[in-house]
Amino acid sequence: MSVLHITQDNFEQEVLQSQQPVLLDFWATWCGPCRMVAPVVEEIAEERPDYVVGKINVDEEMELAIEFGIISI
Repeated sequence: MSVLHITQDNFEQEVLQSQQPVLLDFWATWCGPCRMVAPVVEEIAEERPDYVVGKINVDEEMELAIEFGIISI
């Protein structure tokens, strides 16, 4: 399974209504550690089809970042 791009528009369907456990990676394009972790997140998505793996860009989806209390990445 590939990593999903999670947005405010698909959050309910892909995350809240998921029948599987969900792993979310909050990231930003300018974040060096986020870029370092990205291959690991992709590997988890490939190796664990029993999980939904999604990425949320905090710059594009600020409302979701605030909702989850993300203050630092």
